[in-house]
Amino acid sequence: MMEDQMEDQEEQRTSFFKRFKGRLKVPKLQFPWMGKFKPVMVVLVVVVILYNLFLVYIEPNEFGIKVVRIGMKRGVHKEIYGAGLHFILPFGLQQMHRLPKDVQVLELTNFPRTAALAARRDKAAHIQTSDGFFVDVDVSILYRIVDPHLVFTTIGPGTLYEDNGVIPKAEPVLKATLGELTTEEFYNSPLRVQKAEAAQEMLNQELKQKGLQVDHILVRYFKYSDEIQKNIEEKKLKDQLVFKNQAEARAATEVAKLKKIVQEGKVVVAVQLEEGQAYVTRKRAEKDLYVRKKKAEANLLVKLAEADRVRLKNEALEGAGAERMVGLKMADVYKGLDVVILPSDGPAGVNPLSLGNTLKLFDVRKGGKK
Repeated sequence: MMEDQMEDQEEQRTSFFKRFKGRLKVPKLQFPWMGKFKPVMVVLVVVVILYNLFLVYIEPNEFGIKVVRIGMKRGVHKEIYGAGLHFILPFGLQQMHRLPKDVQVLELTNFPRTAALAARRDKAAHIQTSDGFFVDVDVSILYRIVDPHLVFTTIGPGTLYEDNGVIPKAEPVLKATLGELTTEEFYNSPLRVQKAEAAQEMLNQELKQKGLQVDHILVRYFKYSDEIQKNIEEKKLKDQLVFKNQAEARAATEVAKLKKIVQEGKVVVAVQLEEGQAYVTRKRAEKDLYVRKKKAEANLLVKLAEADRVRLKNEALEGAGAERMVGLKMADVYKGLDVVILPSDGPAGVNPLSLGNTLKLFDVRKGGKK
């Protein structure tokens, strides 16, 4: 019964599609302009085919290595092809292999999201420390191809320089160098960088023979097991607390020293100020004494000069002509007098007509006799 129903449904679907197909008419598209451009399109197609067959484009960040399989110069050519178009024979007679010229990055990490987008990613390096614990280390290895011909002939084409070159050598070298550190020494950044540089040098010694060179090895992150990590963090916190207390003690000691130095400095400054003030007072006293001394000497000189002047004047008055000068002075005195009454009789009498008596009266000597 069920089979008959299914056959009826199938016949109905078949008849429906036949009727629909009979009614459906697909229009034929015609482009009259296609005939004019057919030669051009044929030429373009031929050019594209010849381009893909005979020319290879090497990008600016690539090396080109040509391999010849038939002819006199079979094998890998030593010539390194740079950026641009290069001619090759098609159908496998010649082949151009490409190798990267720019810096390559190998990320060893268990956290792919933290790695660079264009980097080759692999699992983190699992390293045993010198004291027996295991740690997962995230490492970035920056390297480049320095001799593409050597890389191609010793390792191979494509990305074999990663699979057979850097990756197999990276983790053993990291274990040999970083494995020398203890659990706590992993937290010592300068020592960790020193071991990373040693790993770079060791890795270069092995890869140099294959045309590769490592520029940097960067230890980005490391992680112990949760239990060990917790113990280390607790110990580090205790150590940091001890260091903090020691640092505070040293700081208090230094503060006390600083206060002592400040106080001593203040005392020294006060003493120096007092000494300076005493020096100024002493110099001022010396200056005043010097001024008074010079003034006294000047006054003495002035007094001596005045005394010499008086002495010289007296000597001048006592010399020849002094009496005449006195007489002349007396004559000047007489000039202001209109009337002088003098006795004319007796021993002190004055006879104005007697010149001799007048000279005698004024004690004037003749001829300058004394």
